[in-house]
Amino acid sequence: MNSVRIEDAVKRFGSTRALDGVSLEASEGITGLLGPNGAGKTTLLKVLATVMSLDSGSIEIFGRDPSRHRHRLDIRRRLGYMPQEPGFHRSFTAFEFIDYVAILKEMTDRKARHAEVDRVIALTGLEKVAHKKIKALSGGMRRRVALSQALLGDPRLLILDEPTAGLDPEQRLRFREVMSRLGEERSILLSTHQTEDVAALCPRVIVMNHGKMLFEGTPKDLREVARGSVWFSEARAPEARLSWRTGEGVHRNIGTAPPGANLVDPSVEDGYLLLLGDEAFIEAAWRRSRQCAGRPWFTGRYR
Repeated sequence: MNSVRIEDAVKRFGSTRALDGVSLEASEGITGLLGPNGAGKTTLLKVLATVMSLDSGSIEIFGRDPSRHRHRLDIRRRLGYMPQEPGFHRSFTAFEFIDYVAILKEMTDRKARHAEVDRVIALTGLEKVAHKKIKALSGGMRRRVALSQALLGDPRLLILDEPTAGLDPEQRLRFREVMSRLGEERSILLSTHQTEDVAALCPRVIVMNHGKMLFEGTPKDLREVARGSVWFSEARAPEARLSWRTGEGVHRNIGTAPPGANLVDPSVEDGYLLLLGDEAFIEAAWRRSRQCAGRPWFTGRYR
């Protein structure tokens, strides 16, 4: 049975359709949502987390209709939600905040509740900072606190909005380890800008833009979108829509490859960039320029 089924979902904010006829189903395993800012990913996750209702269309979660009060309560007891911007009580310690959320989740037995809080703290590697104030934690540690509260009660559906934002490489590897184990037993939907996380974690990926689903398939399928469109050259190729100098000193180009080009195997990011076009290229260029500020290796131009 599918954990989630949504059909022809429409959500408007003024004249903007944040969701424009989205339909999807999800069962056990990890589904990754990719898309630029404003694609509709966060709106979709808020709808699935029962934080927001649809203007039209239908949605079922565990066979329940979240528009009905009783059904909505039943759904909330079985899901964990990590929003993009959690509303922390900054004067709480990490333990106190997670314990507070556990109370909201109807965990009334103090001893059992504290055991569950300790479990999710250990799962996310927060033991050393569990009794520090949230306002004293780094951004990455706060993301782990947000993930911990989502894991309370061993939910059957996990909805995670940008869970790896602000995590360093070691923290992201730990996150992948935790998610890969959890994804074997429940449904996980996560949005991210990190295509490498999708490639490493998600058997299924959805690409969104302007409230619509543009792609649904495996990471391999998304890589194949860019087959024959990625090549190396000594200098920036004029045919490239995006180009950067690699650590080996050659340029990696994405676009319409010229005859005789030194084609290379595409990545998930290559397929994503080609699928979305100029909007995604501009966003990728901004990210790369931020990552390598002061180093003249980024030479992207937009065609």
